[in-house]
Amino acid sequence: MSTYSRTAIALILTIGVLAPDLQSQEAQTLSYGVPEDVGMSAAVLAGALGVYEEAIERGELVGAVVLVVRRGRVVLHEALGWRDKEQGLPMERNTLFRMASNTKPLVATGIAKLVEQGRLEYTDLIRTHIPEWDNYRAGFITVGQLLSHSSGLRISSLFLQPLVANTTLQKEAARFGSVGASVPPGETYSYSNPGYNTLAALVEIGSGQLLEDYLKDIAYRPLGMVDSYNHQVEHKLDGKLNRMGAVYYERGSDGEWEPGGTPGGPVSYPFARGSGGMVSTAWDYAVFCQMFLNGGIYDDVQILEPGSVELMTSPKIPVPGGGGYGYGWRIVDGTYGHGGSDGTNAWVDPERGIIGLVFTQTPRGRVSLDRFRQLVNLSIEER
Repeated sequence: MSTYSRTAIALILTIGVLAPDLQSQEAQTLSYGVPEDVGMSAAVLAGALGVYEEAIERGELVGAVVLVVRRGRVVLHEALGWRDKEQGLPMERNTLFRMASNTKPLVATGIAKLVEQGRLEYTDLIRTHIPEWDNYRAGFITVGQLLSHSSGLRISSLFLQPLVANTTLQKEAARFGSVGASVPPGETYSYSNPGYNTLAALVEIGSGQLLEDYLKDIAYRPLGMVDSYNHQVEHKLDGKLNRMGAVYYERGSDGEWEPGGTPGGPVSYPFARGSGGMVSTAWDYAVFCQMFLNGGIYDDVQILEPGSVELMTSPKIPVPGGGGYGYGWRIVDGTYGHGGSDGTNAWVDPERGIIGLVFTQTPRGRVSLDRFRQLVNLSIEER
């Protein structure tokens, strides 16, 4: 079954059939501790951190922030290298990062909240909310299929080019309807940025608010994510632009990394979007992940119902290379997470009670995230 309705969630909650890890999960809030407090080896964690320390020394990365949580205790939170090497600005633990596709779990959370509020259904056809999708190409695509990247859309760009005059997110999402699905919806996985930009438009339509305003109301403010935004033209980030650094995409002729996107520089789209564009810190995103690990609650604030969390973090469609995609998360062997094309990665491991984040600004740097994760898991001395 590729999509689920709000009725199904209500039934799950009514009969109490929830995954055991959500039923028994103690609601934790983040606090600093030492590895031994939560049954982990400080020496092995130091070795895990060394993966990135050595990579920066070799010039494979410019900078990184690394954060590891177990059972609500932050046992590793280090800033390495540079956030802007040319200006001599070191990476700091509160550095703001371009989150790119790590935005998608937030957009999926916005959709889940609208479903809980009765304003949307996962089985809704997009055409019922965006009339331009009411045709034989797009008319049978559902909200759930967009969330799981199984909609059949095969549009390669974030938006159709050129953008229309005086455009908005909703206007641009409406244009996707004329292209529609290239293959039957619901049958195959294909990662779709236009699909998530359409979901962001649905958030605006369903809530009556702009995307960032709604996410502030349902996630950022209640979770205390004071450093999280959805970037757009002339966004001042509450005066925090100096805490962002350049993103290093390419090496120059001398082999050194050259800065690409810089704080306050040009933004491609005049509106907040769903495929990317979030700006955040490692701490803020760890709080968001902890809320999911807690089954939808954080610091006594209910963000999502446990049934919504279970639904979002359960595979809906197989993904090439292993695992599956749920609603906003990729899931492999019970661990769910997401990465961003500008160098951010986050994962949540319910079995081990682990949250791991590695945020870099060197997306094409060659460092093994898998090796880091293996060492984090090896550091666990008691279950």
